[in-house]
Amino acid sequence: MKNILLATVPRILLGLIFLVGAIDGFSFILSGSHLIHPPTSDKGLAFESALQAAGFFWPLMKSIEFVGAICLLTNRAPALGLALLSPIMTVVVFFHFTLNPGGIPLALILVITGGMLAYQYRSQLLSLASVPAKRDA
Repeated sequence: MKNILLATVPRILLGLIFLVGAIDGFSFILSGSHLIHPPTSDKGLAFESALQAAGFFWPLMKSIEFVGAICLLTNRAPALGLALLSPIMTVVVFFHFTLNPGGIPLALILVITGGMLAYQYRSQLLSLASVPAKRDA
């Protein structure tokens, strides 16, 4: 029961949030319109438009979101999925705290679920960050 509350629920919730975001992003790429677009401030819309206008960045970001979400939802390499999503989560959290205060509840959900998963997968995440020792020649 403890594992379900501390690992499974946050993993699925975070995976679903990013899967919906990726699907919405691909919808925008293909059709020019969003499926789901919560209320966003003028500064937030300007930032989002700049990311979309960059050309390559929006599809790259949505592809990474999709792969990370699938890793979390299928429980195959969830630590890798979290590692892929962490930079995007950081930008989303700062985006909502600085440009779009209406999204602060979502930002808090990302911080809480991401933190819980980082704690659960800490050994795998630390092994991703480890530097191999030098060998004497």
